[in-house]
Amino acid sequence: MKTINLKDKLTKITEYWSPKITGELNDAYIKLAKFKGEFTWHKHEQEDELFLVVDGELTIQLRDRNIYLTTGEFTIIPKGVEHKPVAHKEAHVLLIEPKSTLNTGDQQNELTKNQLDWV
Repeated sequence: MKTINLKDKLTKITEYWSPKITGELNDAYIKLAKFKGEFTWHKHEQEDELFLVVDGELTIQLRDRNIYLTTGEFTIIPKGVEHKPVAHKEAHVLLIEPKSTLNTGDQQNELTKNQLDWV
């Protein structure tokens, strides 16, 4: 067992939209990422996703509405729901997702990370 310092781990992340694994919990990874700009519309057919804003603001666009999150807030996007994360300024985000989750879900593009690094 060890202590994870989120601020310390976040200083080691230099790319936007490139989640890094910081821990494992049962069949899920705990990931940290820096978001800035717009991601891609996507969905995860088999996995729910938890987005917790550690610092900043994050909008998660859905086809019928937007979810607005600020520091200390989280939401869970259920499997099968198409969504698009947007951060107008840099946002630091903690994600909890099943290990099988691909960051771009059902989409393959330049933002897809097939292999994640640990930080």
